Amino acid sequence: MASSSSTVDMDPDVALRLFEEGATLVLLGVPKGTELGIDCKSWQVGPRFRGVKMIPPGLHFLHYSSVNPPSCGGEIGPKTGLFLSLKPREIVLANWDPKEEDLDFSASKNEEEVSRMRATLQELDPYLGPYPYEVMRKWVSLTDRLSKEVADNLQPLSGRICAYSDVIPEIEFRHTKDRAEQPRNDTACQSMREGLDRLPKMKQREGTELRFSVIPEKTYPPGATPAEITQCSLDLSYALETVLEKNHELQPLNLLGELQFAFVCFLIGNVYEGFEHWKCLLALLCRSEDSMRKRKELYLGLIAVLYHQLGEIPPDFFVDIVSQSNFLTSTLQDFFQYVSGPGVDGTLRKRAEKFKAHLTKKFRWDFDADLDDCAPVVVELPEGVTVD
Repeated sequence: MASSSSTVDMDPDVALRLFEEGATLVLLGVPKGTELGIDCKSWQVGPRFRGVKMIPPGLHFLHYSSVNPPSCGGEIGPKTGLFLSLKPREIVLANWDPKEEDLDFSASKNEEEVSRMRATLQELDPYLGPYPYEVMRKWVSLTDRLSKEVADNLQPLSGRICAYSDVIPEIEFRHTKDRAEQPRNDTACQSMREGLDRLPKMKQREGTELRFSVIPEKTYPPGATPAEITQCSLDLSYALETVLEKNHELQPLNLLGELQFAFVCFLIGNVYEGFEHWKCLLALLCRSEDSMRKRKELYLGLIAVLYHQLGEIPPDFFVDIVSQSNFLTSTLQDFFQYVSGPGVDGTLRKRAEKFKAHLTKKFRWDFDADLDDCAPVVVELPEGVTVD
């Protein structure tokens, strides 16, 4: 890890303050060639690397990928990450576990070990890379709504956010009887379906799941009439209010923190599940017309969050993923239509108009194309309900 140019460009007063008050990550034994980063910056670790210093206090995302030695092909492994909330002058100590290819933070719980490390910090200083100060403004803009509490509640119980799903068989096949009940694999498959049916049923290992808010499949209340079901399928406010009540009742704006958490997971952590949840939350927020009239602060915050998020997505990402089925443009088109409707706060409406103009200029998106208002909406009726 070469010294960052951020220390050269940094204001001397800021550098001194971070040197005195910044946190330190002491990461011992990380193999040469490992890709390691913090927040929006990453490096390839060199032989002298021992950690990162001068880290601004607050929430950060540490991420890393193990790399096979050149003699074994030099392949880069999947990315692993975790959110850390660091206090002023805090020292977090971790050792690389070569067997697990992961960082072990258990030493940070040993006060005697941390005190010993603090006493030798000056000797360790030449081997610590400075925090990439040039990305701090960007990082803050992407996480300003994300608190430690929200990150802790969303992070897997294992404490690791992995780019791949750690899956295990639903049935462990410990006994001969279990194996005998599975489809035989000693004959050729006659179809793709047969081949898929022969594969063991898998599930995510307990404790490794991201703990996102569950968005209800049914967007209408129990006992709803067909007319109410149709209305709740067009205006998702009931579903949004249900999510807020179950997950963020005391702090509704924490839903924006969850949106930022999901965005960081997929943009920096390469977690596709984060992208899917980001899409679901965005669709829910942008298609809740009634909630827009009631929750001015939530939607003013949403515009600010999206402004920074869309500014960070690589241009080719829109082509490869975001533009699939025109998800983003169609979702935002609905948002701009609803937010310009009657009963919406004037400040929110004006802010949305400016945001719309910004996106139109930057990405050349046309939000004023004719909406397909006459397209049928397919809804699922509750069991036993029929329409004549």
